[in-house]
Amino acid sequence: MTKAARLMLPFGALVLIAALAHAQGPPDFSKVQIRTNKIADNFFTLDGQGGTIGVLTGPDGVFMVDTQFAPLSEKIAAAVKQITPQPIRFIVNTHVHGDHTGGDENFGKMGATIISREELRFRLAHPNPQNNGQPGVPMPAAGLPKQTYGNRLTLNMNGQEIQLIAVPRAHTDGDTMVFFPGLDIIMTGDFYRSIQYPNVDRNNGGSVQGLIDGLGAVIGRAGPNTKIIPGHGPTVDRTAVATHRDVALAIRNRVAALVSQGKTEDEVVAAKVNADLDARVQEPGTTGERFVRQAYADLKAGR
Repeated sequence: MTKAARLMLPFGALVLIAALAHAQGPPDFSKVQIRTNKIADNFFTLDGQGGTIGVLTGPDGVFMVDTQFAPLSEKIAAAVKQITPQPIRFIVNTHVHGDHTGGDENFGKMGATIISREELRFRLAHPNPQNNGQPGVPMPAAGLPKQTYGNRLTLNMNGQEIQLIAVPRAHTDGDTMVFFPGLDIIMTGDFYRSIQYPNVDRNNGGSVQGLIDGLGAVIGRAGPNTKIIPGHGPTVDRTAVATHRDVALAIRNRVAALVSQGKTEDEVVAAKVNADLDARVQEPGTTGERFVRQAYADLKAGR
């Protein structure tokens, strides 16, 4: 197994499945270009393939949010060098999936200190089985977080306070909200995506109620001008997050009503409880049905 495959397979299934459905063989990362977007004087985002990366620059070095896929590490490092000559000193992982953590080993070997929730580090070290039934491949030691936290961790770097805030059992059980109060910027990872319906990875400890609570935490912390950078999709303000939360809550409540009537999962899906909500979701596709099934499973499990 190649290094790239070893890093990606255990964690990136949700993203890779979609890619593999349209191609024979693994994704071709050679054609991916890293796009740099300036959000504030010393804060940038990088978009390539996978989750959005955040980059805080300054004399103390680079603080980075997430790492995308392993084969993109050199391109990402080069994009950072175009912004600043300072080294990448710290990286925080917002959650376990490989489109956000796949490059951790590479950046760890470059000297970056990786930070995460305790739960996330455990899942990197002890991953779930792969979709083909084979055992998950643990993250190599160089890519494991060297510092973990429980509920909250505050750092000060480049003249900015950085708040790492735990979001329990949302998209996964290791989610982190990254808040830069001085810049009025929040990064969410995948417990908030500004495209598609919400997505809960129950196999990695996520829950619908935790996701709804996490969205509420973003709304409560954000002001009218706060830039909210999701795990995927364009940067938004708190009104977009509120809409996303309201959609999630509506579906959860509608599914709960049908579950109380003894409906099966397929009967709940057939009721199309999300049909009138599609207009409020950017690029809904088939993700409404996915979220309905996730809500059903959570409610049947008593969550």
